[in-house]
Amino acid sequence: MTTIAILGSGNVARALAVKLRDAGNEVIVGSRAPQRTATDWNAFGTRPGAAPGIRPATRSGACPGIRPGIRVTDLADAAGSAEVVVNATPGHASVEVLTGLTAELTGKVLVDVANATAFDSDGFASALLYPGGSLAEEIQRALPLVHVVKSLNTMHSSVMADPAELAVPPAAFLSGNDAGAKKTAGALLAELGWPTEWIIDLGGVETARGPEAFVLMVGGLVRTLGPVPFGMAVAR
Repeated sequence: MTTIAILGSGNVARALAVKLRDAGNEVIVGSRAPQRTATDWNAFGTRPGAAPGIRPATRSGACPGIRPGIRVTDLADAAGSAEVVVNATPGHASVEVLTGLTAELTGKVLVDVANATAFDSDGFASALLYPGGSLAEEIQRALPLVHVVKSLNTMHSSVMADPAELAVPPAAFLSGNDAGAKKTAGALLAELGWPTEWIIDLGGVETARGPEAFVLMVGGLVRTLGPVPFGMAVAR
């Protein structure tokens, strides 16, 4: 069992947290408003087909009546308590949020699944915030003692945790400078349901530029295909 922190509390965090908990890991969700997040997630868990089991942090660590396995706490506690950390914070704020957690993240593997973009009037990505670079590179530059691996940012959040739901096998890319960190990220992907042959190691962290640019296609794809889950695939 691995202790995994997911920083962020949106749809991506929810999808990853439940699947990683079900794989037998201790999952800690880091939020700027942990009590509100725990309440919102538990309300979501009461809907048909949803998976409950979120407990807010307390002094005793217990929350009677809620299944254990996912704990919600503040960002610093989550990052400091985990062996592996997933960045699911909004991409435009990720560098600022993560640099505020330098001490908690130092020496750890950070799997970055965020995209940093400007948005159009419909809420779709319209421009990259780091043209000529990538969010992953900016995080690595700001946190040189953290092992950053970019992955899972080229698909709908539901596909991240259930890649087999698509008719065509999608690809999950790995971009990072540390081979051991990419091995750890690959093991995390396997627990999310990703077969080894669907995972492609692109090389160093600078290779995240390509996958991060995919988000600029999302608006056009949704307008054409409708709001259906999809992801990038490599035909070979």
